[in-house]
Amino acid sequence: MQKFDVVVVGAGFAGMYALHKLRELGFTVKVVEAGDGVGGTWFWNRYPGARCDVHSLEYSYQFSEELQQEWSWSEKYAPQPEILDYANHVADRFDLRRDIQFGTRIISMALQASSRWIITTHSEEKFEAQFCIMATGCLSKFNIPKFEGLKNFTGEVLHTGDWPKEEVDFEGKNVGIIGTGSSAIQAIPLIADKAKSLTVFQRTASYSIPAHNAETDKKYEESVKTDYSEFRRSNSLRFAALNNNPTPVSALELSSDERHAHYQSRWNDGGLSFLASFNDIGSNLEANKTAATFVHSKIHEIVNDKTVAELLCPKTVLGCKRLCVDTNYYQTFNRDNVKLVDIGEAGIDKISDQGVIAQGEEFSFDTLIFAT
Repeated sequence: MQKFDVVVVGAGFAGMYALHKLRELGFTVKVVEAGDGVGGTWFWNRYPGARCDVHSLEYSYQFSEELQQEWSWSEKYAPQPEILDYANHVADRFDLRRDIQFGTRIISMALQASSRWIITTHSEEKFEAQFCIMATGCLSKFNIPKFEGLKNFTGEVLHTGDWPKEEVDFEGKNVGIIGTGSSAIQAIPLIADKAKSLTVFQRTASYSIPAHNAETDKKYEESVKTDYSEFRRSNSLRFAALNNNPTPVSALELSSDERHAHYQSRWNDGGLSFLASFNDIGSNLEANKTAATFVHSKIHEIVNDKTVAELLCPKTVLGCKRLCVDTNYYQTFNRDNVKLVDIGEAGIDKISDQGVIAQGEEFSFDTLIFAT
């Protein structure tokens, strides 16, 4: 049985950093990873449109100044393939793979009387360690609801959290997607571009802000790299440690017209900085309602069918779930080949051999996607 000071579970961004840092401190380390490559969530989530919702210059390691200077992002919001390239670059640059065991799942961890852990893998291999670090993140286990009849569906079944490495062809196909969270909001516009038809099953509407993605501004990148450490330090003092330029006033201090103009400016900027529009959106319900009302107004402004627009308006508090960031999500519901089915509290009745039965109606599909 191999013995280590530390066993780390997961070779995503946290697991790779833990390995690098622990090595520097002189510990012997073994990282165990279920996939056959590094990257964690960016290894598994390969669905169309997958990209980070944090600016690329901020969604990166800061433990190495050389790494910060040598890597250049192509877009404001990096797409999944580029983030995975970055993870592989880090693994190679710091020679991390020699201490990572891929294709391995942990089935048990038992603490001994000696205060050391015995870790057992799916192949019955055992490791011993004084410390265990679970760098498994919050997206490591995808969920397919146990709908009645799912096994009988004769079409293709996909999940955004376990997407095939090979490109999926939606050309000429009738596609159904269950869920309207972050992954669905990113994938829906691109799938709609290819599919013959796309039916979206929504239980709970999500707030989403346009990304206004673009190529990386090279002058801005140069200014950040001139003093990356100060950029990081300044961000660490802000909400969510992001460069979001928070507005230091209450939403209720401004007139209705002034408040609307400020929200519009944030909407035009795009992204998660919308949450920093005012300093009390997350602490004052009345202030929060002004933000929610603005987003509702934008949805109605974008979506032509007013019934569909109202169904897409979330009824929850803005920010109680992570804000989504999109490219043409709401605009997609103006397409003739896209249909929204709001299942609400009733949910989906069951899955048939042809597709989905909801609200007493059967919807037939060639491909069924779970974004759950």
